[in-house]
Amino acid sequence: MTDAGAIAMACGLIVGLGAIGACLALGQMGGRFLESSVRQPELMEPLQGKMFLLAGLIDANFLIGVGVAMMMLFANPLGV
Repeated sequence: MTDAGAIAMACGLIVGLGAIGACLALGQMGGRFLESSVRQPELMEPLQGKMFLLAGLIDANFLIGVGVAMMMLFANPLGV
């Protein structure tokens, strides 16, 4: 396998595993939010704001990984 092929495989793993991790985290967080809202409806509004903040941070983490992968593919920082 050439260096360019290894970089392409690594970028695919970064994007793929990052997407799977973000989807699992968002699904688990949404499910826990719904459970807590059913148990204590008076806490729904404060928890909703925190949930959206965490959803943005989880998505930002995934998008940073996508940005790093695109930089490795197209900007060629390793000089390969």
